Amino acid sequence: MQKKTDKYMKWLFLILLFILPVSVKAYATEGLSGGDINPKEIIFEHIQDSYWWHITTINDHHISIYLPVIVYSSNNGFHIFSSSRIDHGHSYKGFYLSGKDDYAGKLVALNEAGEEIRPIDLSLTKIAFAIIINSMIMLVIFLSVARWYKKRPKNAVPGGFVGAVEMFVMNIEDSIIRNSIGKDYARYSPYLLTAFFFIFINNLMGLVPFFPGGANVTGNISVTLVLALCTMIAINLFGNKEYWKEILWPDVPLWMKTPIPLMPVIELFGVISKPFALTIRLFANITAGHAVILALTCLVFITVRMGVAMNMGMTVFSVVLSIFMSFLEILVAYIQAYVFTMLSAVFIGLSRQEHAHGTKENKVISDVKSI
Repeated sequence: MQKKTDKYMKWLFLILLFILPVSVKAYATEGLSGGDINPKEIIFEHIQDSYWWHITTINDHHISIYLPVIVYSSNNGFHIFSSSRIDHGHSYKGFYLSGKDDYAGKLVALNEAGEEIRPIDLSLTKIAFAIIINSMIMLVIFLSVARWYKKRPKNAVPGGFVGAVEMFVMNIEDSIIRNSIGKDYARYSPYLLTAFFFIFINNLMGLVPFFPGGANVTGNISVTLVLALCTMIAINLFGNKEYWKEILWPDVPLWMKTPIPLMPVIELFGVISKPFALTIRLFANITAGHAVILALTCLVFITVRMGVAMNMGMTVFSVVLSIFMSFLEILVAYIQAYVFTMLSAVFIGLSRQEHAHGTKENKVISDVKSI
């Protein structure tokens, strides 16, 4: 197993040596194409969602994938059109992209008073399109692995790519899910494994600087909120009687429960705070990583007017530190997927705990028998 792991790490290192310089070059080329750059604009352009997917710029000509816009407004009605119609500040059917702080980069329309209002927006944005692509990648990976197992006997030992996937699955299954949840862990394994690989694949694809990578999926708070709500449903929908008893009628002095339900209110607040912590943790860490790499890349162009020596020194510093940060971001991509899955499994495990009476006595008896 150790030899296989070393082999996979060597291949990963070779892939990174190819991807990371391309990543820095891609951001650098985009920065040069705009002349005087605005670091804040570049950073937020890459982090935020958009109605099209910018691929590259050749001779001041933008090559983009324009996605369908689906909107409904009480004033303008229901419309479906290409996002190319609202590119470069254009307006279509009364809809346009706002430049104001409240709705910056969002599709808006004007009401009768001339104020900007947000329509019901069901558009296929860059983040949504990236989720579809990355989900298809995940399906291809696991369906191909399942096909390998289907064609071979049960005692077959996988190798290569299938072995690497099995190593990840068994690691998450054994070290997180089984240990955190307990005897009925298999009931929650499909969701937790799906959540782990969905986050991990989207994190890795977000580090790839060219299409179909580069979308900041897990750095979008709407995506992390939905993932956290799925965990919240799994916790509260399948929580046992002991879990709800500890929330609604905990084992504390009676004056802390009646007439003012102080402890139940605190416990109910904990039900909400768990998914909130999952949402913010994943969103903040991924967004911060992307912002740091982009800020380091912008240093190359910010220092152009400070002289050749300063610019060369900052270029070397920026490239080296960007490569280091990219390696670190790959580690963070795994850690954040691992942490989200671990916390979800721990929260689910806490909602499945049995009554604590007799636990110590049983443990003593089992220890004596083992001796």
